Amino acid sequence: MNTNLKIAVVDKKLIVPFILVTSLFALWGFANAVTDPMVQAFKKVLELSNSQAAWVQMAFYGGYFCMALPAALFVRKYTYKHGIILGLSLYALGALLFYPAAVRQEFWFFCLGLYVLTFGLAFLETTANPYILAMGHPKTAIQRLNFAQAFNPVGLVLGLLVAKFFVLDQLQSDDYENFAALDHGKKALIRSSDLLVIRDPYVILGLIVIAVLVVILMSKMPQAKDSGGRVSLRKTFTALLKNRRYSYGVFSLVMYMGAQIMCWTYIYQYAEGIGIEASIAANYQLLAFILFTIGRIIGTYLLKFINSTRLLVYFAFAGLICALITVFGAGVLGLYALVSISFFLSIMFPTIYGIALDGLEEEKAKIGAAGLVMAIVGGALLPQFQGMIIDLGGVGVDDIKILGVSEVKFSFLLPVICFLVVIIYGWNMVKKARS
Repeated sequence: MNTNLKIAVVDKKLIVPFILVTSLFALWGFANAVTDPMVQAFKKVLELSNSQAAWVQMAFYGGYFCMALPAALFVRKYTYKHGIILGLSLYALGALLFYPAAVRQEFWFFCLGLYVLTFGLAFLETTANPYILAMGHPKTAIQRLNFAQAFNPVGLVLGLLVAKFFVLDQLQSDDYENFAALDHGKKALIRSSDLLVIRDPYVILGLIVIAVLVVILMSKMPQAKDSGGRVSLRKTFTALLKNRRYSYGVFSLVMYMGAQIMCWTYIYQYAEGIGIEASIAANYQLLAFILFTIGRIIGTYLLKFINSTRLLVYFAFAGLICALITVFGAGVLGLYALVSISFFLSIMFPTIYGIALDGLEEEKAKIGAAGLVMAIVGGALLPQFQGMIIDLGGVGVDDIKILGVSEVKFSFLLPVICFLVVIIYGWNMVKKARS
């Protein structure tokens, strides 16, 4: 009999803190989704090259990578609540920096805002994930984290909707096929207007984050301080590197993040390859986010009955099959398969995260959480390789054939490899549990 059925996922006395921390998952999901379309927006409004506009993502993921370990060290010295407070403060500061950035009309200022904003997100992810794991019995930890993570795609959907209807659809520069050819005066007026359109969602978001910060400051939350002596950082890092469950988990999370961002970023290019316009392709991305949300809900429920490592293997295998259909499926069938991948991606981050930290002492878990958050950099690196594959034949998406398919279809063999890595990790953890 599954003992998880007898154990509460969240203790009643921790319901309020659990709800407050869970709300953070939606907040950073919103920031992720609303920022992705800004690459195209800044490129048009500020007349940037593709490589220059790509600094939006570099600033975003760079903030995660640079701040994850300092965040873990901060939480190690203080408490989870202090980490959340500092994370929300940096989040709000970064968002509000969009106000002076719009006044100055300088791209580097916007990138600075995103960089600081993701300092805050790094603090929140490094803190909130292990905090949720600690809010109850260890046997329900992964189920609890999957439940909290189910609110992340809610933020993703809202962020995409805001980006589409309140930013992209409102940009005046998009009304001109050759915006760069306009006279200087008219172009300056349109640029000023469009930068205000880009600015407003971030400023409003910053004010919302401040409101959440005030609520958490006034709320009583479990401190979850370390008990006992503190192990040296050197010994902690050494122990984590020797722990295969953890170290392989970090690598699996790098590959998972790469698969997720590749399947979401290049859905537009895939749609272009089968003759679907970008405005229509946005609807398929929205559907992918909705399936991601549904997958989290269903996956969390299934964890009541199926061991987390087994469920990870099942979902990764299904994702691999969908990715192969994406590569070799004809026409819209491949696009449907690409959209369907999001359902199976849904449980992977929290499940790999929970498996990797399982059994670690709280001291090591706080440092270990930093490595897992730093693994988000996979979402910046692997899409670059996929873009290089798509560009093999030229600027188009169907310039050459590789293995009988267009280069954009062929590029989705990278997510296939990513899913294979996750399957191997999950299966090894299943075998380890048996022994």
